[in-house]
Amino acid sequence: MKIQWTFAVGLIFAIIIAIFATVNVDSVQVNYVFGEARWPLILIILGSVLIGFIISFCFSAFRMYGGKRQTKAIQKELDAAHVLINEKDTEIVRLKNELHELGASAFVTEEMPDDSEMPKK
Repeated sequence: MKIQWTFAVGLIFAIIIAIFATVNVDSVQVNYVFGEARWPLILIILGSVLIGFIISFCFSAFRMYGGKRQTKAIQKELDAAHVLINEKDTEIVRLKNELHELGASAFVTEEMPDDSEMPKK
């Protein structure tokens, strides 16, 4: 839905710029740092819009690239946390079984779940 709205707004904006540019077809003097020239105003308007589009596209591409890189880093961190949790769960089960084998079940205050009751990841 967001893409449709973006497309609709972009299309309306493009139509407004096209109408504005076609109305302004007179030649104007453009002063550069190193000289000056006469250009049709329509080309200056369309060129300015094109440069603005290119700059906006570069900024949005940079933000998307940064977001993807951050997502990958967070996913890697999450995977490492899952591995650590699985290792600790395995160690807890092993230690409870060792306690049970040593006959120290009287010292365990909470009930020990069976291996089948442990959450699988």
